[in-house]
Amino acid sequence: MMIDLEKLQNMWEKDSQIDPDNLHQESLNIPILHAKYFEVYNNILLLRARADQHKKNIRHSRYEYFTGKADPEVYIEEPFGKKIRDKETMQKYLDADEKLSNAGLKVQYYDVMIKYLEDIIKSIHNRTFQIKNAIEYMKFQSGMG
Repeated sequence: MMIDLEKLQNMWEKDSQIDPDNLHQESLNIPILHAKYFEVYNNILLLRARADQHKKNIRHSRYEYFTGKADPEVYIEEPFGKKIRDKETMQKYLDADEKLSNAGLKVQYYDVMIKYLEDIIKSIHNRTFQIKNAIEYMKFQSGMG
C-alpha cells in the first residue's frame, strides 16, 4: 500500500476519533490501530532508508560529474565545461544541484511522515488512559462518581 502524507493525515483524522457511546469497542480497537500504524511506520522507515541511499548515490554521481570524472557519455548528454577542485566551490554546486536537492527533499518528506507516525503511535499508547478518563467523566456526569 503506497501512502502519502495527505492520506496518512486523513486516515488518522478518522481513526483518532473516540466514540464515547462505545468505549468498550474503542478499547478493543487499540491493538488494531497500533498494528495498522506501526506497519505504516515500518514501511515509511524502509522507504526513507532507500531514499537516503538514493540521495547518497546521486551525490556521488554529481560529485564525479562536477570534478570531471564522470563517464564521457554523461557530458555529451549534459555538458559541463568546468572541473571543480576546491571543497567550498564543490559544496556550492552540490547545494544548488536540482537532482541532489530533489533527492534530499524526498528524505525530508519521509522524515515528516515518520515524525507524524511517531506522534500517532504515542497517541495510540495513551488511548487507554483517554478512554479511562472518558469513563470517569461519564460516571461523574451521571452522578455515579
